[in-house]
Amino acid sequence: MYSLIGSAKLNGINPRAYLEYVLTHIADHKISRIDELLPWNVTDKLKLATPPTPLTG
Repeated sequence: MYSLIGSAKLNGINPRAYLEYVLTHIADHKISRIDELLPWNVTDKLKLATPPTPLTG
């Protein structure tokens, strides 16, 4: 759960909105296309909560 929230935040999406989107779409989604539900692939479908956090390393 922590990584789901963290991934959503890194992509600038509201974690609750992302989780709601995934849970409402996963049942009808083909397993071979599950990567379409990853945070960076649904940002255009969800309203951006905050700008993406830049990665530092």
